[in-house]
Amino acid sequence: MSVDSVIPPAGKPKWLRVKLPTGKKYTQLRGLVDKYELNTICTSGSCPNMGECWGEGTATFMILGNICTRSCGFCGVQTGRPSAVDWAEPEKVARSIKLMEIKHAVITSVDRDDLKDMGSIIWAETVKAIRRTSPQTTLETLIPDFQGIERHLDRIVEVAPEVVSHNMETVKRLTREVRIQAKYERSLAVLRYLHDQGVNRTKSGIMLGLGELEEEVFETMEDLRDAKVDVLTIGQYLQPTKKHLPVQEFILPEQFKKYEEAGLKMGFRHVESGALVRSSYKAHKHIH
Repeated sequence: MSVDSVIPPAGKPKWLRVKLPTGKKYTQLRGLVDKYELNTICTSGSCPNMGECWGEGTATFMILGNICTRSCGFCGVQTGRPSAVDWAEPEKVARSIKLMEIKHAVITSVDRDDLKDMGSIIWAETVKAIRRTSPQTTLETLIPDFQGIERHLDRIVEVAPEVVSHNMETVKRLTREVRIQAKYERSLAVLRYLHDQGVNRTKSGIMLGLGELEEEVFETMEDLRDAKVDVLTIGQYLQPTKKHLPVQEFILPEQFKKYEEAGLKMGFRHVESGALVRSSYKAHKHIH
């Protein structure tokens, strides 16, 4: 990446500042999440867009607990031994979505490599429960790689969410450092398999500012298009705590715009590219 497309991480630039969450809809959703002790990646991941998304009545729910079996260097979700599976969780999430009158829900989860099915059964049951309770709600499932095991991926395909997403997170060279237990080629294979099995729309996302080069970003984008991915999100990495990987650079807005324009020329149906973009940002737009 050229030196004029980034700034050193001496302090957050002005374009990373966000307004404090406000508004009636946000306050309502905040109260419901707290009351019913829901796991949302909005709160667990300290998403900077929580106020905007909740204000629009969109939320991202995290299932299978809030402790992950993987220890990715970028992620703020706690790592350790997860608790037992809550088989009542699908109905609990479905009731909450109905109560919150969510128009478009994103469902994600921690990695559950401790389970024989990698959590895929709870995933499928959650989608089914939401379909029964709120048939008008559209869904995106932001899934882990399930270690690339096709029978687990098939459970997602069979319940047919409008969008199925799996994030690459970073470029190939940095994958081992950033994602540790994940594999670049395996993630590409997952996305390609989902497309080949007839998923309506596939999606992936990457973070910038971890030390990647511009040509590596373009290479990853080309790899995703080769895997027939439809929607791409590109955002700025922000360090959750001092224990996580440091920010190497802050990417300038014009560089994000450059990636957006390049992605559309490559053939992505939709590209969200900006400093505050996260994988579920404006997710309701990605089904059209």
